[in-house]
Amino acid sequence: MRTSEKLANPSGQPVAIAIRRLTKTYPSPFILASLLGRPPRKPPVQALRDVSFDVHDGEIFGLIGPNGAGKTTLTKIIATLVQPTSGSVTVKGFDSVSEQPALRKLIGLATAEERSFYWRLTLEQNLMFFARLYGMPKSQARARIAELLAQVDLENSAHQRFGQLSTGNKQRMAIARALLNKPPILLLDEPTRSLDPLAAVRMRSFIGSLALGDSPVTVLLTSHNLNEIEELCGRIAIISHGCIRELDTPDRIRTLHKARERVRLVLDGISRESAVRMLAPKLSEVEVSEDGSKTIVTFAREVDDDRLDRGLRAVLENHTRVISCETERASLLEVLEAFEREEAVKGNAKL
Repeated sequence: MRTSEKLANPSGQPVAIAIRRLTKTYPSPFILASLLGRPPRKPPVQALRDVSFDVHDGEIFGLIGPNGAGKTTLTKIIATLVQPTSGSVTVKGFDSVSEQPALRKLIGLATAEERSFYWRLTLEQNLMFFARLYGMPKSQARARIAELLAQVDLENSAHQRFGQLSTGNKQRMAIARALLNKPPILLLDEPTRSLDPLAAVRMRSFIGSLALGDSPVTVLLTSHNLNEIEELCGRIAIISHGCIRELDTPDRIRTLHKARERVRLVLDGISRESAVRMLAPKLSEVEVSEDGSKTIVTFAREVDDDRLDRGLRAVLENHTRVISCETERASLLEVLEAFEREEAVKGNAKL
């Protein structure tokens, strides 16, 4: 990845989370056998390798990658739940290893598989328990709990037992709990994974509003929903096999990682047969169809080659009206697939 873009801060905003040369290696699960003089059956697992980037104040930053890429490990290290093997993480200047108590006050964490709630207690009782752990006075805690339950659409379930909630509503409770003490930094792992489509839209709107308030919340978001990532995040990092492979805006990442693109021309005043005769000699792999009175031409091209110029020139020389011209660049899914193919090739080369 380009180092200059990895650590650049063109907005000039203060840095909320600074990650420098972070590495995490989990020892072999058979380390005991090694201590007993037997060779371990499996090598150590390197979950993160030399990871470095910044998250700025008030930013919604996305972290994407396949399962096992290192997203959860990185999130847990930032939250001080796991310690790094080497490198450092600082949050608002506090080190994740040597200054854990101060750092934890700044972070709210909501994971996709939350297991710390008490299933026999109501939603209100659960949140009151955690509010008291934060040292919040009871009257202040009640007001904050009512506010949060309304924000995550659970105000009508305040007296319902947690164990009776659906999976999606349990996820909403995890987000409410993460926001109890109004932390300036929020770590969200798959925040809409179990929500129905309408609830997911409302949750995305709520997350987006957190970065727009009077005291903007910095959000680090991991998700497999790439449309969600593009909608919410100003910048994203792609992680693969423990390494940050790219970091930029979604648009720039899609643009930089597409060798080919699809072009779609919508024409008026020409039949399908005439369009085929006109364009087939100039464009290979051309597809022509009709939609009512309009003729639609699609073809693939290498980015920045002259096939689009040739196609448009032929159309205009035929005095045909061009209604629209659209190009379709890479999706984030295609970018992820490209990085995984690269890793597979590297792995095969080592065999």
